[in-house]
Amino acid sequence: MASVFAHGIFAYSLSKLEIQPLSGGIIIAGMVLSILPDIDVLSFLFGIPYESVWGHRGLTHSILFAVAVASIMTFWLFPKQDNQNSRATVFIYFFLCTVSHGFLDAMTSGGKGVGFFIPFDPGRYFFDVRPILVSPIGIESFFSSWGLAVIKSEIKTVGLISVILIAVGYIRRRSNKQATS
Repeated sequence: MASVFAHGIFAYSLSKLEIQPLSGGIIIAGMVLSILPDIDVLSFLFGIPYESVWGHRGLTHSILFAVAVASIMTFWLFPKQDNQNSRATVFIYFFLCTVSHGFLDAMTSGGKGVGFFIPFDPGRYFFDVRPILVSPIGIESFFSSWGLAVIKSEIKTVGLISVILIAVGYIRRRSNKQATS
């Protein structure tokens, strides 16, 4: 998996693509949702095999899970229409944050793939390009030379993509301001 830092930073960069700024609470919720799919590491405590639909990188890394979580969170946080951010904007942001977790994991060097299409297809997938070193599971393992190597690979990949997303968002907002002036 990519580290919690990479998932959170990527979610933050996604928030900058909006022309209308998202509130801090929505951005924080998006960052939490970008990490949420790894709740499935608890499956190891119950002896659930990695390859199971309920195992690591299974159902909680699927597109269906991202749709469900984004829907629930959008309507829970916004039972009525918000003046600053539309429900559709918030839903799309929450969906992208949640689904991005599996996409980043599919770019890592380890594991057994990501179950993007569970429950419709039990297959596990990786992308052809996998520049992110797989992050160790557990805090003590993360603070090691391996963890440092993971952070370096994430800076090169996730950091670069995040900087590009933030720049694109800045350009979009600037262009929108000029068009409305």
